Amino acid sequence: MTFWLIVAVSALFVMALILWPLLRRGKSDQSEQENLDLQVYRDQLSEVESDLAKGVLSEEEAERTRIEVSRRILEADRVGAAQEAAATSGRKASIGLAIVMSLAVLGGTGYLYQQIGARGLPDFPRSKRLAEMSADRAARPPQAEIEANVGDDPAMLERSAPEYRALVAQLRETVANRPGDLRGLELLANHEARLGRFAAARIAKGKAIELKGADADANDYTDYAELMIIAAGGYVSPIAENALGQAIRLDRTHSRARYYSGLDLAQNGRPDLALQIWTDLLAEGPPEAPWIAPIRNQIGDVARLAGEAPPRLPDTLAGPNAQQMEDAANMTDEERQALIRTMVGQLSERLANGGGNASEWARLIRAYGVLGETERARKIWGEAQTVFGSDRIAMTELLDAAQAAGVAE
Repeated sequence: MTFWLIVAVSALFVMALILWPLLRRGKSDQSEQENLDLQVYRDQLSEVESDLAKGVLSEEEAERTRIEVSRRILEADRVGAAQEAAATSGRKASIGLAIVMSLAVLGGTGYLYQQIGARGLPDFPRSKRLAEMSADRAARPPQAEIEANVGDDPAMLERSAPEYRALVAQLRETVANRPGDLRGLELLANHEARLGRFAAARIAKGKAIELKGADADANDYTDYAELMIIAAGGYVSPIAENALGQAIRLDRTHSRARYYSGLDLAQNGRPDLALQIWTDLLAEGPPEAPWIAPIRNQIGDVARLAGEAPPRLPDTLAGPNAQQMEDAANMTDEERQALIRTMVGQLSERLANGGGNASEWARLIRAYGVLGETERARKIWGEAQTVFGSDRIAMTELLDAAQAAGVAE
């Protein structure tokens, strides 16, 4: 009830500020002026009688003066009546406008609150939100707990050769017997990661950084954080966050560390800051950098969490270089067609593995349409609808491409 009382009092106060000028607009200050004019005319008639009694005016002059003053009094009455009628009409109009504005203010406020308000929720100021986010960050589960739940990657281990696994086991034993061997620890971290044993890899990398001490650089700390994030299934733990912070302190331009820092912010209630970091990284490029594809795939969701419109991503699809164009000019039609198919296949594979923006998907649909591979174009169009179905701008571009390829009406 306290909230609604505050709302009601605030609404009444605002309405009073808006309506007071309207309600006063119909009133006129002419009434006071009219009274003053009539008093002057009465004084003039008294003076006429006084002058007539003193012999200053003759009877004829006095009569003329009386008639003139009487005419002015009648004219003042007529003007006053007209002004009073106009004021009355104006007051009625002002009252009507005031009623309409009151209903508009109350109705509009109620409708707006129904759309964006949250009835029953207590006040949640920015300072309190930031404090709760800080508390949540401090209460995050530790790295080891998440690693234990995620575990190693058995598929990577199975794909490795038995001889290679045996060599890594020997390296593991050697490093255990020589804990101060920096080169051995760095090799072990790399090879444990290749076997899908990311938790063991990050432990080895952490020991290597301890041995390096002040000589550890931004790459070392970023590699350490990356191993922890992979070992935790994409979760950025407090110690991974600290490693990223150390990497950025050593090199504020380190792109990979900034990408993971953006991921950390997005996971912990600050998508607005993550959006800014990732937007800058997209602008800096290069397009083939390994962090660009993950950013492009996630930045739309981060933007929506930040309350921003998803950014319009630039088309990163590279065209043929000068040498390829020169070679194509000297090819036969069959060879040129084969080259086009190769380039289209590369694009299809890249989109399948790393995602892509709507312009790239649209280009692939058009390319299959030009090649006459209607079924492939139809398949890509169907997949694109699943990926971009909620993005009306992207769907417009994709629909144009599908129509051009003949796979959509």
